[in-house]
Amino acid sequence: MLYLALPVLVEQLLNMLVGLVDTWLTGNYLQGDACVAAIGLMAYVLWLLPCMFSTISIGATALTARFVGAGDRKMAVRVANQALLVGIIAAVLGTALMYLFGQDFVGLMQLKGTAAIFAGRYLAILVPVIPAMMIQQVGVACLRGAGDTVTGFVTMTIVNIVNITLSASLMLGLGPLPKLGWDGLAIGTACGHVVGALIILAVFIRGRAGLKWRFSLLLFDAPLVRRLLRVGLPGGADVTSVLFCHLWYVSIINAISTEAAAAHGVGVRIESLAYLPGAAFAVAATTLAGQFLGAGDQRRAAKSVLMALLVGGGIMTAAAVWFFFGADSLARFFLGAHGNGTADLAADLLRIVAFATPALAVAMILTGALRGAGDTRWPLAVTLIGFLGIRIPLAYYLAWDTVYVPILDVTVDGLGGGVVAAWYAMLVETLLRAGLIAYRFWHGGWKRVEV
Repeated sequence: MLYLALPVLVEQLLNMLVGLVDTWLTGNYLQGDACVAAIGLMAYVLWLLPCMFSTISIGATALTARFVGAGDRKMAVRVANQALLVGIIAAVLGTALMYLFGQDFVGLMQLKGTAAIFAGRYLAILVPVIPAMMIQQVGVACLRGAGDTVTGFVTMTIVNIVNITLSASLMLGLGPLPKLGWDGLAIGTACGHVVGALIILAVFIRGRAGLKWRFSLLLFDAPLVRRLLRVGLPGGADVTSVLFCHLWYVSIINAISTEAAAAHGVGVRIESLAYLPGAAFAVAATTLAGQFLGAGDQRRAAKSVLMALLVGGGIMTAAAVWFFFGADSLARFFLGAHGNGTADLAADLLRIVAFATPALAVAMILTGALRGAGDTRWPLAVTLIGFLGIRIPLAYYLAWDTVYVPILDVTVDGLGGGVVAAWYAMLVETLLRAGLIAYRFWHGGWKRVEV
């Protein structure tokens, strides 16, 4: 478990460091709530773009893990190649859609004025590197299914070094590089993804963990693609639903005020530190559950998942304590002296999320286990119930003064509690989602899913 989880933990830490550095640079050198609000939205964009390929990556990880666990490396190689083929198709479509509708997306998120202009410029620079993001996402997913988390760790280490170095240098004009300000952040991020794609291409051309991309295997294999999508589509729909519900949720907050948007963005960036062990041990749970079920050992599959939850959940709980007692100092570190009002608001949000973090650990790690087993429909149902049934309606009611309900064509009085109240809606939803996912794991139906 630790062999699988620790490289991913460091990888996620480095990946998160990019966003934290961007937020710190923005808060300290590009002073003003408009830039901070824009970089907060870009955190969601950098989540959105790789999630375009979540259907493929989830299916590829689950099938690769099953075939490797069963000792069938030949089929694992075929899965890796078919995943790349489907990824190429998805990357072309995704790039075209973002090119055509990227600016509309920024408007839909209800950023206003200068903040919207900054967000649009950042997005325009990222769109051309969507295919590079696909290669990273799909390649690393296949390797994780085969039990290799080290290659993804090394790749992301290099990606993040390039990203941080170039972003800071181009933003501030260090050395011989021009001072590009805001645009420098986006250019550094784009260059990092290109480097990562080149590394993954080289790894798969040479072969790694028994997997290799070959032109002869890139011919469309309809039965295998159907198996890939049968597992991946519910999982991808789950990830995509989480993302779009988060975007809907952030649009509710953005509509309150630029200060609320800025505080939310900073709070999410800091909160994301707690995601690191959750994401890492979720990957370990995914791989171990899939491989042990492939080997026909249900007992060890369940035991490995519970161990991942114990360790990963313990680390996330410790992070929750840090958020609660260190909220003020954390918020002020990222916003600098000029952002006192926004920092106070962000600190309040961190104290709220401290109570949600242990439940988030349960949801993340057990969801990873269910996906590794190929049980991707249950997490999707839980996501839809939690976000559409609880978080979104409750956030509208708690945060806004008045809420228009188009289905009933009525306007309802809300509590007008602002961004703090919206985060209480998140707390309630996270507790519910964790309980439902825990019930599914305890029930044991995931052990009998066929992929």
